[in-house]
Amino acid sequence: MKREMIKQAIADGQAILGVELGSTRIKAVLIAPDHTPVAQGSHEWENQLVDGIWTYSLEAVWDGLRDAYADLARNVATTYGVRLTRMAAMGFSAMMHGYLVFDKNDELLVPFRTWRNTITEEAAGKLTDLFHYNIPQRWSIAHLYQAILNQEEHVKQIAFQTTLAGYIHWQLTGQKVLGVGEASGMFPIDSGTKNFDRGMVQAFDVLAAEAGMPWTFDEIYPTVLTAGASAGVLTKEGAALLDPTGALEAGIPFCPPEGDAGTGMAATNSVKVRTGNVSAGTSIFAMVVLEQGLKKVHRELDLVTTPAGDPVAMVHCNNCTSDLNAWVSLFKEFADASGIDMDMGQLYGILYNKALEGDADCGGVLAYNYYSGEGVTAFDAGRPLLVRQPDAKFTLANFMRANLYSAAATLKVGLDILLKEEGVKVDSMLGHGGLFKTKGVGQKIMAAAMDAPVAVMETAGEGGAWGIALLAAYMVHGGGMTLDQYLEQRVFAGAEGSVIEPDATDVAGFDAFIEKYVGGLPIERAAVEYYK
Repeated sequence: MKREMIKQAIADGQAILGVELGSTRIKAVLIAPDHTPVAQGSHEWENQLVDGIWTYSLEAVWDGLRDAYADLARNVATTYGVRLTRMAAMGFSAMMHGYLVFDKNDELLVPFRTWRNTITEEAAGKLTDLFHYNIPQRWSIAHLYQAILNQEEHVKQIAFQTTLAGYIHWQLTGQKVLGVGEASGMFPIDSGTKNFDRGMVQAFDVLAAEAGMPWTFDEIYPTVLTAGASAGVLTKEGAALLDPTGALEAGIPFCPPEGDAGTGMAATNSVKVRTGNVSAGTSIFAMVVLEQGLKKVHRELDLVTTPAGDPVAMVHCNNCTSDLNAWVSLFKEFADASGIDMDMGQLYGILYNKALEGDADCGGVLAYNYYSGEGVTAFDAGRPLLVRQPDAKFTLANFMRANLYSAAATLKVGLDILLKEEGVKVDSMLGHGGLFKTKGVGQKIMAAAMDAPVAVMETAGEGGAWGIALLAAYMVHGGGMTLDQYLEQRVFAGAEGSVIEPDATDVAGFDAFIEKYVGGLPIERAAVEYYK
C-alpha cells in the first residue's frame, strides 16, 4: 500500500496491532489491511534471577508494554502524521508456559516463574507417568503440581492460573481466556475437542483433592478458544493501562492470546499438516504439524497444537543465541577498544559469515551454550563452555562455526528422534528469529542440522508480533475460511523467500560434531557440579 493509503487506513481505525513479549524484547507491530507491517515499536528487557528463580516483575511487564506501545505510537505519528487512537483488532502474545497464579483478590501469589526454570522434575515425571503423555518441566501444570508437592503455602489460595499472554489479555479485556496453542503449553489438549483433555483433567483433580486443594482444575484454569474466535474487547481500564496518554480508545476487539510457538507458526505459514518451522532466538524450538500421533512417549518431544487446535510435535530447548550474543559482544568490546567504529549488525554479519569458512566438523572445537538447564539432555542447570584438544584447528572460522552449531545442537538431538526414530515426514521447514537475520548463515547451519531444506521468508524477521497480528486479522477478516486457507490465500500468496538445501558435507560435519557433543556432555555436567 502507498503511504497515503496507509495513513488513511490508520486514521480510519482499519490497522491491526500485534504485540509479543519475547525473552529479551517486547515488540509491537502495526499492520495494514493487506497484512503489511507499517510501523513498529519495541522495548528491550531481561529476566532476573531472584532467589534461584528466573522471573520478570509485573512492573517490568507493564513498563515494557507501555514503552513498546509508546514507541509504536511515536513512529506512527512521525511517519504518517496520524495519532494512533483506534484499530480494527488487537492481539497479544508472549513466551509460553511458566507459572502465574493469583488469589481471589487478583493479587499475584508468588513471583512469576518463567519457562526457563527447570525446577519441576519430580512433578513433570509423575504427571508424565500418570497421563502417559510427556509433560515438560516448563509447562504450567508441572509448576502447579510441583508447588503442591512442595507444600507451598500459597497453593490453597489460588483462584486463577494463567500464562504471561493470558495475564496481559485478562488485564486489558477482563477475559480469562487463552488461545488453544498457548493453552497446550499449560496442559494437554484433546485435538478432537480443541480443549483441555477431560480424562487428564479428572486424573489431575484426584491428585489435587488428595493433597487437600480447595479448588478444581476447571475453577482455576482459563477458557480455551481457537483461532478466529472473539476474545473480548479493550476496556477503558485496559486502554489507560496500555496508553496512559489517553489517546487509545476502548472497544477494540481482541483475538485469543497466543504463545510464541503459535505466532511463529502463523508468521511462517506453518499450520498445515507436514509443515514446520524453527524459531531461533534466546531459546530455540522446532515444530512439525503431525499427520497422526507419535508411536511412543518421548521426554524430548512436546505435543502442542496450532492456533487452530491441530496436533504439533515440538522440540524445545532453553538455550540458543545467548552465548553467541555474549561472544559477539566481546568482539564489539575489542573493536571499540581498538577505535574501530562498527555497529552490531556489521559485526554479526562478519562473524557469522566467517563461520561458513570453517571445517564442517569445526576442526575439533566444541562449544556448549547452556546458560540454564536443558530438558532434552536432562540438565537442571548450565554453564557455557568452550572445549578443544591442544591440537584442534582453533581458528576464528571454526570458533564461530562451533558456536553456531552449539546453538542448534540440542535441538538436533530432539529432532533426530522425531524425524529418524518416529519417521515423521516434513515437506517444508521455515526459519525465523534472530539466528536467521544474517542472510543465509543460520539457514545453512539449520539445513545441515535437520538434513532438510530450510526456507526463510522476507517477512520472517517480523516474527511473533506479526504472527499475532495475523491471527487478529483472521478473527475480523476470516470470513469462514480455515486458518491455513486464510494464511495461504490472503497473506502468503505470492510471498517471496529463499530456500537452502542441505549440503552433504555440512550434514556429515554436523553429525560428527553432534557425536562429540553428546559424548562430551559429562564435561558440561562436571562444570555444573563443580563450578559454583
